[in-house]
Amino acid sequence: MLNVRLSISKETVQALEETLRQAYRAGDAGMVKRVTALIRLSRRESAVRIAAELGCSVASIYDWFKTLVYDGIDGLKITWRGGRHSKLTKTQKARLCELLKAGSLAAGFPSACWNAPMIQDLIQREFKVMYNVHYLSELLKNLGFSFQKARFVSDHLDEVKRQRWLREVWPTFLAQAQAVGGWILFGDEASFAQWGSLGYTWAPIGQQPLIKTTGKRKAYKVFGLIEFFSGRLFYQGIVGKLNAASYIRFLKMVLRKTRRHLFLVQDGAPYHRAKDVKEFIAQHASRLTVTQLPSYSPDYNPIEYLWRATKREATHNHYFPEFANLVASVEKTLTTLATQPDYVRSLFTFYLERMTQSAPQDFSSLPRAA
Repeated sequence: MLNVRLSISKETVQALEETLRQAYRAGDAGMVKRVTALIRLSRRESAVRIAAELGCSVASIYDWFKTLVYDGIDGLKITWRGGRHSKLTKTQKARLCELLKAGSLAAGFPSACWNAPMIQDLIQREFKVMYNVHYLSELLKNLGFSFQKARFVSDHLDEVKRQRWLREVWPTFLAQAQAVGGWILFGDEASFAQWGSLGYTWAPIGQQPLIKTTGKRKAYKVFGLIEFFSGRLFYQGIVGKLNAASYIRFLKMVLRKTRRHLFLVQDGAPYHRAKDVKEFIAQHASRLTVTQLPSYSPDYNPIEYLWRATKREATHNHYFPEFANLVASVEKTLTTLATQPDYVRSLFTFYLERMTQSAPQDFSSLPRAA
């Protein structure tokens, strides 16, 4: 069988690019789509991908290619449209923002990820205005959008309870701590695997960094608490399991290190709600008050950012041939963070901003000593 590869010459590509510019000026959306497909085809891009992003069929792309082969550039007839606005009005831009926020699926596209050709098509369809696809990124930035990676959020998340936490539980908890000169501690646990973790780094183009790993699943676990007023960090690493017994040992250690009344904010981990832990908290009610974050709300717990910083410094792109190497790296990083209360306090920006918005207060008079 004879394999034949069809290609578009450099001269033809240059002519296509000029035709594309004319199509934009003319406001001929159909021709813009056709010529864009042909230019991308000349770059050896997949016809399937081009069709998906431009909202056309693969058969149409090959028909356009055949027309180009038989009729040349002269076969691309541009339709000029007079009296067309070249830019969106302020009202149209506001409407575009609403459509973009609603998502591409709501706009009738099969993909759930906005891309430039889809937005170009949306603007043409809704407002009869044609934007160059290469200018769209500047338009979107001016409208307050950026290209971001999505993140998962649980479908069990209860927004009513989350708002109640911010508007009622947190202000009450804060007031209680201030009234007795207590400390508010946000707690959580983290696990650091011996196989390490991967992070972004600069490297020569085409040479992806390769990090050795033992592949061992053994992990170093750490209990942690960070204090809202002082920025103090309490932590305790363990080799065993995270359970009620190890959690109680950690809380005992923290109670020994300060004489203050501690107001503990924790999530709903099973061992936080275990019978033994509840009994321990009841026995120390004179010094320990506990409240629980709403379910599926890690974004309400600032210590999550401390764990990210720890992994970035201690485990990202590191090789741990022995478990002791991992422990040493994590402990070194946490020891350093424990000497940086200003950094730890900066992790509470979310809560500090809410307090400033509701009732600005001065915490400088609160004592900082243990």
